[in-house]
Amino acid sequence: MFDIKNNIKLETSLAPILKTADVNGTGVDLTGFSSASLVVNVGAAGDTFSGSVKTNLIIEDSDDNSTYTAVTSGNVTGGTTDSSGIFQTIDANGEAGKTYGIGYVGGKKWIRAVVDIVGTHSNGTIYGAVVVKGTPISAPVTSDANA
Repeated sequence: MFDIKNNIKLETSLAPILKTADVNGTGVDLTGFSSASLVVNVGAAGDTFSGSVKTNLIIEDSDDNSTYTAVTSGNVTGGTTDSSGIFQTIDANGEAGKTYGIGYVGGKKWIRAVVDIVGTHSNGTIYGAVVVKGTPISAPVTSDANA
C-alpha cells in the first residue's frame, strides 16, 4: 500500500465560512515543498446563482505574502485560469455543493485562494479553501489534522 499522508501537508487558506462578499484567503508558504494544489469547497447554494449572481474562485501568488497577483494559465495544472486568476465560476446552483481544485507550478513562495462574489448574495454560501503541499524536501511531514 502506498502512503500519501506522510508526503503532503494540508494548510488552510480560508476557513469554512458563510460569505456574502469578497474574501481573500490567508497566504500559504510553499517553502520546503515542490508541488501544490489549491482545493476550494463550495457549500450548498444560499442564493440562486446566475450570470449576474455568481462566485469566481481565484488563485493568486506572491513573493512576499504582501503583494499578490493572479496566477496565469502557464503556472497551473489540471485546468486553466483567465487573466484575473479565475479557475472556476459558480453561476448555477448545480455547481454549488462541490469541491474544485487547481494545481500550482509557479515559482512564487506563497499562494492563496480568493473568493470573488459577484452580484447581490443576500443569504450567502459557505466557502473553504485548503492548500495541499506535496513532494516535500524532507519527509515525513505532518498536517494540522492528526499531527
